[in-house]
Amino acid sequence: MKNVIFLNGQYVVNEDAVVSTSDPGFMYGWGVFETMCSIRGKIVYLRAHIDRLNCSCRLLHIKIPYSSDKVQRIIREIVLLNELSDARVRLSVWKGQDKAWILVRADKYKPFSSIQYRRGFRLCVASLRQNEDSFLTRVKSMNNLLYQLSYHKAKDAGFDEALLLNSRGYIAECSRSNIFMVKDGGLFTPSLECGCLCGITRMALLDLASKYKIKSCEGKFTIADLKTADEAFITNSLMGIMPVAYLENSKIGRSSKITHFLSDKYSRL
Repeated sequence: MKNVIFLNGQYVVNEDAVVSTSDPGFMYGWGVFETMCSIRGKIVYLRAHIDRLNCSCRLLHIKIPYSSDKVQRIIREIVLLNELSDARVRLSVWKGQDKAWILVRADKYKPFSSIQYRRGFRLCVASLRQNEDSFLTRVKSMNNLLYQLSYHKAKDAGFDEALLLNSRGYIAECSRSNIFMVKDGGLFTPSLECGCLCGITRMALLDLASKYKIKSCEGKFTIADLKTADEAFITNSLMGIMPVAYLENSKIGRSSKITHFLSDKYSRL
């Protein structure tokens, strides 16, 4: 079965899609995107993703050609047309010559194995730094070479993910995820002022911590804080909550109590 996508008002086979190579979105990466997960046909936190996309588009002066309700209907329709239950959904909007382009596609979701969740990820510290003073840290931009280069350098070196520091040496985020630490029963994560994206799963975890009376703090943290944490994990919309086992050659913590508790509560959402 050929993959069906939505492109600028039409449902077309992916191989037949045509975009303009002279548009600012193509030439300069002037656009935004959201990656979502469909579980048993339901898009996880769909409204939150659309709200964040709308906010990013306003910051980049891109006018979305459809209402939020219509975009949600298109996303659900693409999942159905491709006969997918569990899917990885990508919504992209970029600046054209006279109007914005919008693309929605869905592919089969391939989750990490249970073995990987038990083993946890091994992180390395990226050589590139995040500019926490740039407003672009608030945007899930299509122009994301900082993250792509950091991730691929980490993978080439045998790691699972890259940890990004900001220009002041504080932890910002990972190349495709937010990071959390647990210390003395409390939950800690870099504040948005450190240069991390306001992740959808990040916000869900902070809400869960509040609901279950787990002390949480958004602040400035260093590599030393991560190395001495009792537990650590990273989050994004596709992987959910992934434990962190190592920072390079340093073992992170010996416990996983809070991580497992939050993973269980998050999966029930």
